Amino acid sequence: MKNNILPHEKEIYDCEKAISDILEQNTKRPLWSSEEIRKLQKKLQELKNQVYSNLTPSDRVSICRHSERPHTMDFIENIFTPFQPISGDRVFRDDPAMICGLGKIGSMKCAVVGLEKGKDTETRIKYNFGMAHPEGYRKALRCMQLAEKFSLPIIAFIDTPGAYPGLSAEERGQGWIIAKNLWEMARLKTPMIVVLIGEGCSGGALGIGIGDVIGMLEHAYYSVISPEGCSSILWKDASKSSDAAAALKMHVEDLLRWNIVDKMIPEPPGGAHHDPSVVYKNVTSFITSSWKGLKNISPQELVEKRYVKFRQMGINSI
Repeated sequence: MKNNILPHEKEIYDCEKAISDILEQNTKRPLWSSEEIRKLQKKLQELKNQVYSNLTPSDRVSICRHSERPHTMDFIENIFTPFQPISGDRVFRDDPAMICGLGKIGSMKCAVVGLEKGKDTETRIKYNFGMAHPEGYRKALRCMQLAEKFSLPIIAFIDTPGAYPGLSAEERGQGWIIAKNLWEMARLKTPMIVVLIGEGCSGGALGIGIGDVIGMLEHAYYSVISPEGCSSILWKDASKSSDAAAALKMHVEDLLRWNIVDKMIPEPPGGAHHDPSVVYKNVTSFITSSWKGLKNISPQELVEKRYVKFRQMGINSI
């Protein structure tokens, strides 16, 4: 039995289970002809097309939060060979939520930073649900400055509900270090490629998100606040998160129109968790093609183009 069936997929799952039961029954005592089974499978495909072509913003949020969706460590393990992690911020401690290191895609050497959420209770606690502390952002900045020193491109994977909002993080300068990262990333004299792979919430996402090229998976979202947080503030009712998800315009179609992201990276029908290998291939293609377009730009021109890019965000929305 499949785990974590999403509400909009329940009818699909029921249909798949019925066909599976028929096929199993037919191995013992054939009652259904091949033609009848083909018709059922055709109806299943039509149902999938109908459901997946009419997803609501709320459905897409549930897809990008699916526990089996590929996370940062999955992308690192399937794209970068080898990968050498970097630990610690040289000030306080290591933050497991922020993954940093050096890796290769084919012959392309690069630095990698990314936020990891975890998949089950144990790993979610280990990675603090993808909510980095100040030391995580300091570690990321250390890695990015190392990349600049050796003229390596930086690849950033964003998947976070936001920076850790606890008192301990505020005491150690959470807002200050995110602001410092924004300032330093704007001036880095090396290419930076950003990939939104899941949730991209608030300053926690922006803390590693100033890129020359920004790609976004089809069902990821990028927003100043989560739908639940937005509905709690606007309507004093978290149950209105579906309305908030629609109002926030946080999916790739709107963000492309407003120049906030540069490219949509396709996912398999129903989301990345249905066939992660397709997503790894598409993200690899996005990274390598982006690198080809950036590698011959001089450092000074790169910084200027980055400045212009962010100044032009949102122009089409006016």
